[in-house]
Amino acid sequence: MKLIYLRTFLVGFASVAAADLPSIKAKGSKFLLPDGTQFFIKGVAYQQDIGAGGAGSISGAPTTYLDPLADKKSCERDVPLLKELGTNTIRTYAIDPEADHSFCMNLLQEAGIYVIADLGEPALSINREEPQWNTELFGRYQKVIDSLSPYSNVIGYFAGNEVTNAKNNTGASAYVKAAIRDSKKYIKEKHNSRWLGVGYATNDDTDIRTELSNYFNCDSQDDSADFWGYNIYSWCGDSTMQVSGYDKQAEFFSNYSIPVFFAEYGCNDGGGAEARIFTDTEALYSREMASVFSGGIVYMYFQEANDFGLVRVENGEAVKMKNFEVLKKQLAKIDPKGSDSTAEMQLSECPVISQNWQANKALPTTPDKALCDCMVSSLTCVPKANLDKKQFARIFGFVCGNANRGLCAGISGNTTSGVYGAYSMCEASAKLAFVMDEYYKKQNSGAFACDFGGAAEVQKAIVEPKCEGMLKEAKKVNEHAATATTATLKATSTKDSKSATHAASFSILLFILAVSV
Repeated sequence: MKLIYLRTFLVGFASVAAADLPSIKAKGSKFLLPDGTQFFIKGVAYQQDIGAGGAGSISGAPTTYLDPLADKKSCERDVPLLKELGTNTIRTYAIDPEADHSFCMNLLQEAGIYVIADLGEPALSINREEPQWNTELFGRYQKVIDSLSPYSNVIGYFAGNEVTNAKNNTGASAYVKAAIRDSKKYIKEKHNSRWLGVGYATNDDTDIRTELSNYFNCDSQDDSADFWGYNIYSWCGDSTMQVSGYDKQAEFFSNYSIPVFFAEYGCNDGGGAEARIFTDTEALYSREMASVFSGGIVYMYFQEANDFGLVRVENGEAVKMKNFEVLKKQLAKIDPKGSDSTAEMQLSECPVISQNWQANKALPTTPDKALCDCMVSSLTCVPKANLDKKQFARIFGFVCGNANRGLCAGISGNTTSGVYGAYSMCEASAKLAFVMDEYYKKQNSGAFACDFGGAAEVQKAIVEPKCEGMLKEAKKVNEHAATATTATLKATSTKDSKSATHAASFSILLFILAVSV
């Protein structure tokens, strides 16, 4: 049986007879099959750009993406080619959790192909410029997990992709790490029959490489990534370990405590997709790299405007490109030999707050819809039903300006101090209700104070018994957040510090302002 696993999943030539593929698990820095054989990812990014076929969803719900795991015709066409290529893993970037994925997932099972799926989608993911982690996002993540976790060929999920990609947006990593924490806990509670990982896919930014990799692997295993995906395109053409920097990457991650793999690779500089010779594939599975890295995912299956494709779709038919055959030959030659050690290694030290790193190890609050609903019911001044989101920005700007910023501490987030309001995890309309009511109370509940240009109305405040304890605790959290906000504002008024100004910013509020314009 061990030989069957080895040939089918490590090398990828043999057919899979079993209905369900054996589940992958992580142990130390390795992925393992049930018999203890190390599993190396030989992957391809599999997601068609919406421009190629138009937005839509098999489930009938409107989307801004094409779900690659819900299109039967495309799966029938493409899965045999993925198998021919020597693929044992695909990465998807957005799926519709309401769609039926059974047909495509079963085809992939039969072809011996595993799946790693991103949890977000273009219109609902963690935004590096206005990051947040709220009930709407968590609801999306939970639905994707529920949709795919029953399939044994799902290895795990990415909670974010290149969210922090430079030293000026490192605070966003706190929200991604909170998403990892809560997604892992949800899997443990709802889908605990086998191992399923939650990881992060990052770009290679030398300024923050150390801080970023350490941050997602520090403090506690409960809130740390289960695997680390690297989007890297430094090997172009017929390069070398030294020129590409692969030797430095292998050295850097040699003592990392979780599996590391290339979540995207396949440079197309110097001639586009068809000029790719994939000597980086040979290098990636060499002894020097395979002792550290667990393989990689080539970007990408579909030929699009960015010119990274292996296959061109013409009138619904798949046409193999020249670099498809080149990659196929490279994958057929590889025989990775990893390290025998699966020992558990220590977590990293969390990076200190600095000008280049603005994410505290104290993370944003876990989204709790029940608390948000209790809060809204307990208020007197609330937004009118079906209020146009374009009005949100005007109201937030009015209430949460510098003079009244303390009123908005309950919905704020500060990534450098690690202080978050109790309602920072609520969706936009609930946050709006909170700040409206805070302003209303500050104005001694005058009738004029609950108008906001006709956008608000008075309701009867109701606090159900089940809500009393939650609201009491939330009030304490918000009082602490308000104190911290006041202290930070005083600091920024006396210091000419860019980082301090950033620390005082309300990142969640900024997100609402952006999306509601």
